[in-house]
Amino acid sequence: MITKELERAGLPTVQVTNLTKIAEGIGANRILKGNSVLHVFGNPAVPGDGEKAYRKAMVKRALEMLEEAPAEGQKSLIVE
Repeated sequence: MITKELERAGLPTVQVTNLTKIAEGIGANRILKGNSVLHVFGNPAVPGDGEKAYRKAMVKRALEMLEEAPAEGQKSLIVE
């Protein structure tokens, strides 16, 4: 998985996915649960500006996670 290779190269990475168990099983360090498989960073049920705010909040949270690390003894930091 590309996230593991990027981490190995020293680039902190957040994997945004709806399939958190798979990402955790592969060994991703930071996992942010997306809305759905088809709309990871979006929510088509939210109209216009609401979806824009939703997407902005998701990106902001992913950026915040880059500063975090899993707790000692914990493999992955998962935010749902």
